[in-house]
Amino acid sequence: MSKKTRHEPHEEHADESWLLPYSDLLTLLLALFIVMYAMSATDNKKFEEMSKAFNTALSTGTGVLNFSSALPSDKNLDKGKKDSQANAVSTEDGRRRKAQLAKQEQEDMEKLKKQLDQYIKNNGLTNLLNTKLNQSELTITISDNALFASGSAAVKPESRQLALAISNMLQQFPSYNVIVSGHTDNMPISNSEYASNWDLSSDRALHFMKILLNNPKLNPAMFTSKAFGEYHPIASNDTAAGRAMNRRVEVSIIRKYTDQSQQMQVPNP
Repeated sequence: MSKKTRHEPHEEHADESWLLPYSDLLTLLLALFIVMYAMSATDNKKFEEMSKAFNTALSTGTGVLNFSSALPSDKNLDKGKKDSQANAVSTEDGRRRKAQLAKQEQEDMEKLKKQLDQYIKNNGLTNLLNTKLNQSELTITISDNALFASGSAAVKPESRQLALAISNMLQQFPSYNVIVSGHTDNMPISNSEYASNWDLSSDRALHFMKILLNNPKLNPAMFTSKAFGEYHPIASNDTAAGRAMNRRVEVSIIRKYTDQSQQMQVPNP
């Protein structure tokens, strides 16, 4: 009778399946540390070359590629800070300079307005001329009765003295743009010389501007004539008085500077 093989009693082993993901995790961590070390040991010279190449291709914007080394040095940071401060100072100086110019312009235009108003008063022209100063321009408004016969663009001989006086005053602003504009009422024109109010207002503005430019001290390049016909009235065309106000020539000196902190309008006398 054969003997049965006797097996020694043994304990059951615990489940060890968790070792596989654990070992994978350790492997990944090791790989991560190796990559981080490799990155920290990158050749600075190669990084600088790459930075220069990107800076050449991307010429706008700011960031790490604006520096010549992997990390911005204190010297680069100081330079950037100084440049920023210089730009701020330059901007502030520009604002201050513009404010000074705007203030001087305001004073000069107020002075010219007073001269014009005094001329108007001294010559008894208060019903035919007036001035207005606002944030965009100084405007001299001249009634058509002071310059032209009805339906005509020929400046009256006696009105040439007025044009001469205005041109002499314009000499104070030789580098400013001047616009001479013609306006009519809405009554249809009916004569052989002009087919419409557009034509009449255009010729009136042009003829008066040419007389102003007889002054050799004025630069024709700074002058423009415009025709508005009946389409920019300043009064109602329903009355004779309103239509008389709308028939006019305006000479406007256009501002160069505007001080937004001191917006004002000089009232008419």
